[in-house]
Amino acid sequence: LFDGVYPFYPQQRKAAVFDISTVVVIAVFLTLAFSFLLIIAGIRGRARLYWTLRVLLSLSVGAMIVAVQFTRDWETGWVQANTSYKSFSAAQVTADVGLHIGLAGVNITLRGKPVKQINETIDYNEHFPWNFGADYEHSYSEGLEKGLPSPILYVAEKFSRQSPCAVHRQYRTASHYASAMLWVASCTWIVSNILLSMPVLVYGGYMLLVTGAFTTFSLLSFSTVRSSPMCLIKIGSRTLHVAYGGSFWLVLAIGLLCFVVGITIVAMHHLNLDLLKTFFDLHEDKAEEYQEMPEVFISPHSVNKGL
Repeated sequence: LFDGVYPFYPQQRKAAVFDISTVVVIAVFLTLAFSFLLIIAGIRGRARLYWTLRVLLSLSVGAMIVAVQFTRDWETGWVQANTSYKSFSAAQVTADVGLHIGLAGVNITLRGKPVKQINETIDYNEHFPWNFGADYEHSYSEGLEKGLPSPILYVAEKFSRQSPCAVHRQYRTASHYASAMLWVASCTWIVSNILLSMPVLVYGGYMLLVTGAFTTFSLLSFSTVRSSPMCLIKIGSRTLHVAYGGSFWLVLAIGLLCFVVGITIVAMHHLNLDLLKTFFDLHEDKAEEYQEMPEVFISPHSVNKGL
């Protein structure tokens, strides 16, 4: 030991506190929101309230559409059990085993109850990617070489290509198309904001409906993994079950919100266009809108000459 540390061996992996990509997305949209709030401070009257509501609502929808691409809780499951800690060892530990499935891969969490057991700190959070361009088998092999705890390797093996469960390809394909649908939804969200800032509000409403449709398609794509039964994941004497997580239900809420706002804009366009223009600060003065044409004086000589 060198100051209580093994100098020639990799140290134990600690549980991740947060995901860097998600934090970056949130920071970017918070910066945009703060910038718009500075601009809104210069708007007077009731239009300030309308601008604040539109900007915050729009940025919230855009941030959630992009952020769920990097979250890891589309499907989640937890189980507490007594299980073996490492291979070729009879030591048993009491721990919580968590499974977190995202669009880019799977996270497996192992947290001791208590954290300090058998002279070790049991607190792991390992990520195994399956997105296109990543090698799940290589990540699993690295886990074997590092000597990760048996529960993590056991759960990770269920999602490998060689597993009899045969869910790797299905999860990978479904996640890929769900991610693609969400990226298209983010593009249609941008287009809808551009159209809503112009005097073509009804088309902005249509693009919000398209955004809601693509978010719904992403949910349908990801839910296809339920078409085949999942192998039982036995941790000790307990079984780990997974269910749709927060990101799945968040995308569903975003899709419903886009449908509601889009339908409202289209309906207001046909029922009360003036009120819709007032809310989007595009209301024109009726005196200018219905102004009379100026009088035109025509010379009688020109008329006779034309005849």
